[in-house]
Amino acid sequence: MQYQTDKHVLANGMILLGEPMEAVQSAAFGFMIPAGAAVLRQGCCGAANVIADWLFRGAGNYTSRRLSDKLDGLGLHRSSSVDTSHIAVGAALETGNLPEALKLYADIIQRPRLTDQEFQPAKQLAIEGVRALDDNPRQNVMLKLREQFYPAPLGRSIVGSINELENLSAEDTRQIIKHNFNLSNTIFAVAGKYDFESVAARMDDMFQGQPRELPQPVRLAEEGAKYRHIQNEGAQVHIGLMTGTVTPADDDYYNARVAVAVLSGGMSARLFTEVREKRGLCYAIGARYHGLKEAAGIMCYAGTTPDKAQETVDVIMSEFSRLGDGISEEELHRAKIGLESSLILQSESSTSRAGAIAGDYYMLGRIRSLDEIKTKIEETTVDSVLQFLRTYRFREFTVVSIGPKKVTVK
Repeated sequence: MQYQTDKHVLANGMILLGEPMEAVQSAAFGFMIPAGAAVLRQGCCGAANVIADWLFRGAGNYTSRRLSDKLDGLGLHRSSSVDTSHIAVGAALETGNLPEALKLYADIIQRPRLTDQEFQPAKQLAIEGVRALDDNPRQNVMLKLREQFYPAPLGRSIVGSINELENLSAEDTRQIIKHNFNLSNTIFAVAGKYDFESVAARMDDMFQGQPRELPQPVRLAEEGAKYRHIQNEGAQVHIGLMTGTVTPADDDYYNARVAVAVLSGGMSARLFTEVREKRGLCYAIGARYHGLKEAAGIMCYAGTTPDKAQETVDVIMSEFSRLGDGISEEELHRAKIGLESSLILQSESSTSRAGAIAGDYYMLGRIRSLDEIKTKIEETTVDSVLQFLRTYRFREFTVVSIGPKKVTVK
């Protein structure tokens, strides 16, 4: 069957995208609104999380309670998230309820009530989310790692800062929404069972207006120091390492993804085998690719004890470095199988596909089919991966540690 995608551009400039999935009776949709952590003004770290909650506390003719009841009555599995560039809001539902759901979301995005009364609970939830990081040092160290690795403001915390959240007012946040909710720079995506002509007509009617000027690209500052330690008197040391690599738009993107899978694609991958199984240095370890439009890196987490922290860091860096010395056909095969398995699981979820096509369009300016991605993975070879590794040797690391003992970064 020929791969199909749908696209329509509203008069206000909003991009509508779709990917039909004949085997499902559901649909998933999402809006990528250009109000992520890195694009908000200085001093508002965490405001995006407040907004993602506040939007749903009443919109149009609906109070907060009535809106929640209406959304629940449609059987929506709601989702919202904040990343570097966007606030994403959307839902998955039975396809017959899609028109009514889109009508509600048009109110949520364009006519939120944004009352002072509902602002305080939304703000307090965001503050509690930051405080919860004290009980989750693994998540905390990886957030701090991104902040340290990426040039500001790309690494700005997507969770926020308690001080800046406490100083955030309802009026400040309304102005952020007014400035950043630019429909001309918003991406809408739907996947599953839908009638795109009907969806486009409905969206044309609900999201009217003239195009707005697109924002200027984010200005990047210098990267942070290569090592940061956060003192914590717990029994473990939590370590995050990150090294630069190619962005999703680069020709070597799939070679990079395969290389990461060789390092950390399962229990037979190098990091788990060498650091945990053979040497017993840590109780948890893993690496993954992390890509933004402007920059990308390979992130690695290790949880260990203070007496083993230094050796853990040294061995991890050594494994990254020696990857370019050679990989086997067996390692390559396992890496490809793991990546393709993840791809198959994604292909069965309308929510995943709606997010993926919107992300592709933002990052690449086009949508990749699942077949294209699979083909690109299969086309990688030992030689192509090694050539990539010799061009982009993993030698410069940013490291963040949380625990009772520092490590030395060579």
